[in-house]
Amino acid sequence: MENKTLHIVNGDSLTEQMKELNLPGELIVWRELLCEGPTRQEINSEFFKIRKKFLKKEYDISAENYEERFISEIKKLRELEDFNQVVLWFEFDLFCHLNMLAAISFLTENKKPAPISLVCSKKLEGEKEFQPLSQLDKKELQNHYKNRILLNTEDIEVANLIWELYCSNDPMKLKPQIKIKTNFEYLSSCIRAHIERFPNSVTGINTLERNVLKLIEHHDIKSKNHLLGYALQYQGYYGYNDTQMQRLLKKLSIFYKISPDSIELSENGHLALEGKKNFYRELKNEDYFGGARMYDFLYESESHRLLKL
Repeated sequence: MENKTLHIVNGDSLTEQMKELNLPGELIVWRELLCEGPTRQEINSEFFKIRKKFLKKEYDISAENYEERFISEIKKLRELEDFNQVVLWFEFDLFCHLNMLAAISFLTENKKPAPISLVCSKKLEGEKEFQPLSQLDKKELQNHYKNRILLNTEDIEVANLIWELYCSNDPMKLKPQIKIKTNFEYLSSCIRAHIERFPNSVTGINTLERNVLKLIEHHDIKSKNHLLGYALQYQGYYGYNDTQMQRLLKKLSIFYKISPDSIELSENGHLALEGKKNFYRELKNEDYFGGARMYDFLYESESHRLLKL
């Protein structure tokens, strides 16, 4: 039987890189940011409805734009039938991994079973340093494709379970999954990073927010663009893009003060970092991570567990 491949690629940047390989098969571009806002387990009309509402409110992404850039690709994926293997192209971070889990769930629910393999950021033998897939040259990307990881039945089952739990209103059930061994090299780290996005029980700020304040404390930050650059570069496993990080910096504005040539911590910033005041009430909003409201849970750093309010 002819080898017909379906490639699912996270975002346009990686897609442009991948196209240089001239690989045979169909290409679907996954353009979502499921690491923020409400989600539903099944990707259907209700899913699209809540995502449109969130993306319009927080990022001014119009319904028409969402239809064109994401829903059209999902419709294309629904209609594809003549493929006998799937290759997923996703980065190592939480942003990409949640998109990847959603894609696997969609394939499981809507398509006939086919072998699924993963091309993911990692340092391969002979490479000098770790780099995101989107920063690899043609030869390096070809090497990653050649060394793609075949996912087994247990991997797919775990991926579907993690997506189901992410879309539920009980993120506390995710913590045991950190210890599960799979062929997803970075999945455990991404789950841990996600759990630490809930507000700290002592300070009310989460790990990513604390990291931003630490950057201000330890670096000579000249401007908001300077801070944005640092926050993007040193965010670890989150993978937030420019607009997401700008939204976060706006939220944190009560913790820093801006002068013409510098950004420094305010009194609130010092109090938060020193654990001398809890800012839960000042920061509380209606943000969702999947199926759970961010401020319905607290992260206890000493025990590394979530507490439900």
